[in-house]
Amino acid sequence: MTRTHENRTGTIVYNGELYNTDEVRKALTQLGRTFTTHSDTEVLLHAYLAWGAACLERLNGIFAFAVWDGERLFIARDRLGVKPLFYKRTSSGMIFGSEIKAILAHADVEASLTETGLTEVMSLSPSRTPGFGVFDGLEELRPAHYLSFDRNGCDVKRYWQVKSEVHQANAEETAGAIHDLLKDTVERQLVSDVPVASFLSGGLDSSALTAFAANTQTAEAPLHTFSIDYEDNDLHFKSNAFQPDDDQSYIEKMTDAFGTVHHRKIITIDRLKDHLKDAVIARDLPGMADVDSSLLWFSKEIKKQATVALSGECADEIFGGYPWFYKKELLSRPLFPWMSSLELRKGLLNEKWKKKLPLEEYAKAQYDKTIAETPHLDGETGENRQRREMFYLNMIWFMTTLLDRKDRMSMAASLKYGFHLPIIDSSNTFGISHGR
Repeated sequence: MTRTHENRTGTIVYNGELYNTDEVRKALTQLGRTFTTHSDTEVLLHAYLAWGAACLERLNGIFAFAVWDGERLFIARDRLGVKPLFYKRTSSGMIFGSEIKAILAHADVEASLTETGLTEVMSLSPSRTPGFGVFDGLEELRPAHYLSFDRNGCDVKRYWQVKSEVHQANAEETAGAIHDLLKDTVERQLVSDVPVASFLSGGLDSSALTAFAANTQTAEAPLHTFSIDYEDNDLHFKSNAFQPDDDQSYIEKMTDAFGTVHHRKIITIDRLKDHLKDAVIARDLPGMADVDSSLLWFSKEIKKQATVALSGECADEIFGGYPWFYKKELLSRPLFPWMSSLELRKGLLNEKWKKKLPLEEYAKAQYDKTIAETPHLDGETGENRQRREMFYLNMIWFMTTLLDRKDRMSMAASLKYGFHLPIIDSSNTFGISHGR
């Protein structure tokens, strides 16, 4: 899309969705801007032409976009990195795209992997060091960053960062604030001219979203909810730290209480296997194997009946739902707490590559960089300091990995997912200073 205003022309390419399009359009209209469509793409382009990089402070959404104004290329990414964006600088300019494979397809780019890239994959995959594109010369535009590229060179800046503050509210006030943020998030994402459904796994996160969404529906047009289960899981389910209970009873309680039309999808081993290759292609890099392929298949199943689905992805990262948030032995571990397979990974290498690829040292170096970047609360020590670092580690690494996975698998199925991330999107404050 191309638009001109006050002798300034801009052309935009855009992947994503704005949840406050109407508010931004109203502010631009008051500045004298006129619109010929109802799309958020046009609003985003006018926002950049009017405010430049400062437009990013006004956006509520998930996005990766680029604007060319004839002299400068400006590209930006949403705060938490739901939408991917990679780039490569060349002798003649810059190549950018949402997928690594798109950049590698360019005639000026060679698909070359250095020892550093191989060390990254072997030590950290499916996570990835923020900003690192794995292939030689490829870079990722980090979440909450923008890039400006012109004749004078390339300049990358961070436009947003969480900050730590003392939590003053009591439990009741905190619950009320979270309620209002979630309600606002769901209502914004339900504004759509296509069918909207909800993922319902039975957990607190998807159940809360489903409750808010169902309350906006009518008896004539009830909310459709979807869950996925593995073939014969009811026979073989075993409780663990990540899933202490079977989900089905909680799903039934929700569907009964809110009158949703529920669709329980059962995936077979053959379907799981058959989607493995497509999941890797969608991911561009080694991923989560059957976890990815099951989501790809599930997204395709949902797409048969809905175009947009609300998802409770990443609630555990924000609200401290994993064992490493409250188990001291994991909280105090001086490495990524979810990483316990380095010795197994080394076992995949022959003696030559074991010596050449320093897996432990590399993983520790990336961990230390993120810890050093954590916005600590002044004077905070001990377990509270460790827990704040844990929240930040999860936001930068674990959450980003899951958001990338969800976006790629759903987009490969032409399904749009809505995400509830109100604590991060609507406030700069993060971190809870007490135990589980």
